[in-house]
Amino acid sequence: MDVILIQALNGLAASAALFLLAAGLSLIFGVTRVVNFAHGSFAMLGAYLAWWLTSTLAPGLGGFGFWVGILFAALAVGLIAAAVEILLLRRLYGAPELFQLLATFALVLVIADLALLWYGPEQRVGPRAPGLAGGVAVPGGVVPAYDIVLMGLGPAVLGLLQLLLQRTRFGMLIRAATENRALVAAFGIDQRRLFTAVFALGSGLAGLAGALMAPRATVHLGLDLSLIVEAFVVVVIGGLGSVPGAFLGALLIGQVHAFGIVLFPSITLVVVFLVMAAVLVVRPHGLLGAPEDGGPAPGAAGGLPAAPLVPPRAADIPFWLGGIALLAAAPLLLGGFEIEVLSEVAIDALIAASLQFLTGLGGIVSFGHACYVGLGAYAVALSVKQAGFGMLAALALAPLAGLAGGAIFGALCVRLSGVYRAMLTLACAQIVYAIAHQWTDVTGGDNGILGIWPDRWAGEPARYWWLVLAIVAPALWFLRRVAHAPFGLSLRALRDSPRRAEAIGLWLYGRQWAAFALAGGAAGLAGGLLAFLKGTVFPESLGIPVSVEALAMMLLGGVNSLNGPILGAAAFRGLRVFVAAETDLWRLVLGGVLIALCLAFPEGLAGAGARLTRRLRAERGR
Repeated sequence: MDVILIQALNGLAASAALFLLAAGLSLIFGVTRVVNFAHGSFAMLGAYLAWWLTSTLAPGLGGFGFWVGILFAALAVGLIAAAVEILLLRRLYGAPELFQLLATFALVLVIADLALLWYGPEQRVGPRAPGLAGGVAVPGGVVPAYDIVLMGLGPAVLGLLQLLLQRTRFGMLIRAATENRALVAAFGIDQRRLFTAVFALGSGLAGLAGALMAPRATVHLGLDLSLIVEAFVVVVIGGLGSVPGAFLGALLIGQVHAFGIVLFPSITLVVVFLVMAAVLVVRPHGLLGAPEDGGPAPGAAGGLPAAPLVPPRAADIPFWLGGIALLAAAPLLLGGFEIEVLSEVAIDALIAASLQFLTGLGGIVSFGHACYVGLGAYAVALSVKQAGFGMLAALALAPLAGLAGGAIFGALCVRLSGVYRAMLTLACAQIVYAIAHQWTDVTGGDNGILGIWPDRWAGEPARYWWLVLAIVAPALWFLRRVAHAPFGLSLRALRDSPRRAEAIGLWLYGRQWAAFALAGGAAGLAGGLLAFLKGTVFPESLGIPVSVEALAMMLLGGVNSLNGPILGAAAFRGLRVFVAAETDLWRLVLGGVLIALCLAFPEGLAGAGARLTRRLRAERGR
């Protein structure tokens, strides 16, 4: 019983800061409908600012220096977030919602490198609260005094937020916008100011959460992604837009973490995401959440316009065959490094095309597409290292592993809709990531699986490039053919007008489930090729950055263009590889370029090219 009490109290202390983080994210999404991937970055920024401010102010202000530093850190993050909303996000509210997601991911890259530039790569020891160095004796041990303060701070902030939401005009506007933004606009409320104020408030709460977490842990550059994952889990469990739901979700996850370490030490990470998946299956909108109002139209994926796809023409065949022949001749002009980059671009194009098939064609937004890429990579690695398979036999297993993953997780995800379905795809990917991370006897854990090299006949970069081209080109052609086949047409019908399509006998769940499986198989094939290209497989192949990069490539190319994934993969990977070769601050440069592209080409590179072509034809016709 003593151990239970100690773990429960530890869970309550962790829940307090987690609630602040999740409450801010929930408020931002509820009002603006922006899935803010940079929320964890703002929390990390708050932790760094708290470390700097407390070390600067504490000597001059005595015991008050710590708390003044914490408060100023939260206020500074709120002001920075307000500037970001005004200068960037405000320009994207009219754009498809997925581009807002891409812009916030670009902010993650920018803030990470700015933090590296200002604070360096070293881990910083969090500040210590004056007067709270001791502990409080309880049966079975001692609870740090700072944790006791956090336990009281969480409910206190919840009470203040509830007073704000229930008793003030600003709070009433937040609640009204959360329930029906169109109605708020109809009453003449200036949504721009409301969005800015809510984004600053939510981000300020994230900065406060990061500042309060700093004394309990080290401050480091990887804090942003770990915090955003935790925040997503809590918000989705509690219900998007619900502050009390965020509080309940934080309490639940805090206890899962505390007792999971004791009861399930080898699968702690898995348990957290299993809880999230179970809640969404039973309560599709979270514990206290409500169905999404408005949002994207039924036929849009994340607000993306449902544009028709241009069918293939016989006149295009010589063009594509010529392009493939030119790519096949690339080793005659390029060196080994450039050929390896070209192989990675082709594999990325297949990953982005498989996601485009799911999102652009089926209207299903996925935040966990890395799951299928990683499954294909691990299928190859395990079959080579454990079963002694050759390269071609191992590659044959990769699409099967991805297809199986897509079928299993797709059966769960198709029952939900909107951002909740997207979050469930994230939970599924994180479950597989946690298994790969913690099942060290099979996967090697953080050490990964090494020595996954092609057979001797394909060992040189040029020969492996020809193999990649021989596999990826037909796979892309197959996805293109399916998109224009009756199955693809039915998917688009269900995307554009689900009720009318179901009324004529099209089964929504069945076709979306099949789309998950097919997209998973294509991504798994890409993961298998990537494993042989890199020679290693790590749990990071299943991580959130891989999923977001796939979204970035798809959106950069154009989600409504079947050629978009190729252009997006070439632009994104080319920028990442060659910018990283020129500067250590490649995230800053890449993030800035992504932001510029979001602002300049919301329809993607393929869409911008098509728009330019139409304009030139119109000018010629005059």
